[in-house]
Amino acid sequence: MATDKVAPLGSIENPIKCRGQDFKTLLEECLKSGVLFSDPTFPAEQKSIGMPQHDPDPKKEIKWQRPKEICENAVFVEGTTGTTDICQGQLGNCWLLAALSCLTMHPKLFVKVVPPNQSLSKSYAGIFHFTFWQYGEWVEVVVDDRLPVREGRLLFSYSHTRNEFWSALVEKAYAKLIGSYGSLKGGNISEGMEDFTGGIAYSMQVSSRTPRVLWRSLTAALSRGSLLSCFIQASSYRDIGKVTGEGLIKGHAYAITDTDKVSKASDEILLLRLRNPWGFVEYRGPWSDKGKEWDEVDKAEKERINLKKTEDGEFWISAEDFSRLFDIVELCSVSPDTLDEGKTPASPSDPVPSSAWTISEHEGFWVPGSSAGGSRRYKQTFWKNPQFQLILREKDQAEEDDEDESEDDEDDEDEVEMTPEEKKREEKQKQKARQCTVLVELLQKNRRQMDKVNFLYIAFHIYRVPPELQGMCLDRNFFMKNRPVGRSGKYKAQRGVWRKLHLDPGNYIIMASTYRPNQPGEFFVRIFSKIKNTLGIQDFTCSSGFLPVMASPVSPEDQRRVQKTFDVEAGPDDRLNAKELMTLFNSVLDKDYHLPLETCRQLIFGEDTKGHSRLSHKQTATLLSSLRNLQSIFFQFDKDSSGTMSPFELGTALEAVGMQCDGKVVQLLSERFASGELHMPFHGFVSCFTRLRTLFALYESETSQDVKDRGINAWLLQFLMV
Repeated sequence: MATDKVAPLGSIENPIKCRGQDFKTLLEECLKSGVLFSDPTFPAEQKSIGMPQHDPDPKKEIKWQRPKEICENAVFVEGTTGTTDICQGQLGNCWLLAALSCLTMHPKLFVKVVPPNQSLSKSYAGIFHFTFWQYGEWVEVVVDDRLPVREGRLLFSYSHTRNEFWSALVEKAYAKLIGSYGSLKGGNISEGMEDFTGGIAYSMQVSSRTPRVLWRSLTAALSRGSLLSCFIQASSYRDIGKVTGEGLIKGHAYAITDTDKVSKASDEILLLRLRNPWGFVEYRGPWSDKGKEWDEVDKAEKERINLKKTEDGEFWISAEDFSRLFDIVELCSVSPDTLDEGKTPASPSDPVPSSAWTISEHEGFWVPGSSAGGSRRYKQTFWKNPQFQLILREKDQAEEDDEDESEDDEDDEDEVEMTPEEKKREEKQKQKARQCTVLVELLQKNRRQMDKVNFLYIAFHIYRVPPELQGMCLDRNFFMKNRPVGRSGKYKAQRGVWRKLHLDPGNYIIMASTYRPNQPGEFFVRIFSKIKNTLGIQDFTCSSGFLPVMASPVSPEDQRRVQKTFDVEAGPDDRLNAKELMTLFNSVLDKDYHLPLETCRQLIFGEDTKGHSRLSHKQTATLLSSLRNLQSIFFQFDKDSSGTMSPFELGTALEAVGMQCDGKVVQLLSERFASGELHMPFHGFVSCFTRLRTLFALYESETSQDVKDRGINAWLLQFLMV
């Protein structure tokens, strides 16, 4: 008997349930009980708004009302969804609403975010659900339909028709996903675009292309299903929101919803259609709603492009004026294929072949003092950043590409007359086809908190790994001697950075980093490639060669010091206890590095005492020599002479004594032996070394195959926890 396959968790067919809430179950419960849904996880309270209420006037108090309490003839969708369904309220989230405006132009993408068959009449129970992409997974968000209202009007997003509520409910669901309405203040349009599609968002400088080339690029991008928006850069914070003489708003996100061209006399005018999420304040220049230029255009042409001379926030602008007035275009492509401007545009409704690209994903952390190594300028710590191994096995030039190339050669009768620049460009394109095409994206996670956006400056670098170093975690020396073969560009304080690259087959390391070291954060890396690749985190396999390193002979001076102590302090068994050892060791060590009694007890039990809690003459002398070596190493790796050691310094210091430990082990050691502080004192370093030495020895004597199969790293992590 055949069974239906369950779609993988996190897919659009089987999304993660935000806060464990299942829409169908909750809907059925509400319909059965006849009670409208009230969401306990995102209550109708000020904390869900996430911003202080400044106005004490009771008339302006925020109330939470359901659509039919706000408007008698309220509907979820009035007719069809469109750009004018989305108007910005009293919240600085034009970036999100511009992305939502773009989404309405792509029905197949829209229904992923706004599932169909939702209504304020049929099977109505005050509950709605929406789906958003979050770092490799689709997440279903359930909300009730109580919306914040002030003086009878929606406080935030609303529809131009006023009786339509789908956009206000999408905004509420996204606010719940992120944390609060206040968390949506200020942002980059690319965030919304990616979270509505799971695509790849990127920026384009308007000045990088001529108006005609830019228009063609944007036309092709729209036809391939890309989401487009744009803005004018504000020169300062004070300029944000200022309206220019042409009626455009600085630092404000506009959706690009269409491109077209019309004839005026003998001229062909290239046009772009834009939309202000406010739903009003429109462009006033040539080809705007009130532009006289339309008087010279045929009525049929105006009807064809659906020209509307109403104050709805939507307007046309010529490619020439757009290039003169706007600075940045934001694009979001659902597939990396659509990033190739040279490709023939396909219909937005045409599905992208699933075999075209493979995706590898990985999550990681920047941990202060451990894996948050900062940028390449921090040479001592950069190598500590998380390293992801990327293996590209074969070139991705497809057979049909070869055929197309040969046909082009045969058709090109003027090939011999190509300019040197054209030949160079063509050769460069052919070389790219002989390499592996990869797109790397780095996203930082969860940087929106209440009404603050706190993006770190992030970037990634890619290094080619020579055969002799493959499979190993690359150390500081490698990064001092080698330059990256690819990078995301300048460090940017935005959610994501990406770069499309053409690399030779081989082994690579991707380094994800913040600009400054010791900045905590979570991140998500995804790799698109034309062929099957391997992506995994690369780290050391812990190992120890500490015995030869530490087994230096005891100096004559220390021999005499130990002998004198034993002559005076040793008991009948000719051994010293912890207190007597502490006095001896602290007489040798610098004052700032004296050992407490507890550390001396640990040193005793780190030796083979055969059940004694005291050390023999030989053990004491050897241990004193080891402590001198440890103090010397501590001095050497305490780079800032602070008398303490950061986890960065700890890792390199342990290597110097012959103990190589992976990032997780070093982090755990630091947390355990630094007594909760970021930096470890000398006595913590001694305890750390003693504990590690014992665990390495125990592992070597272990005979269980299961233990050996799990490896030394798992062994250390297990026993460092107890």
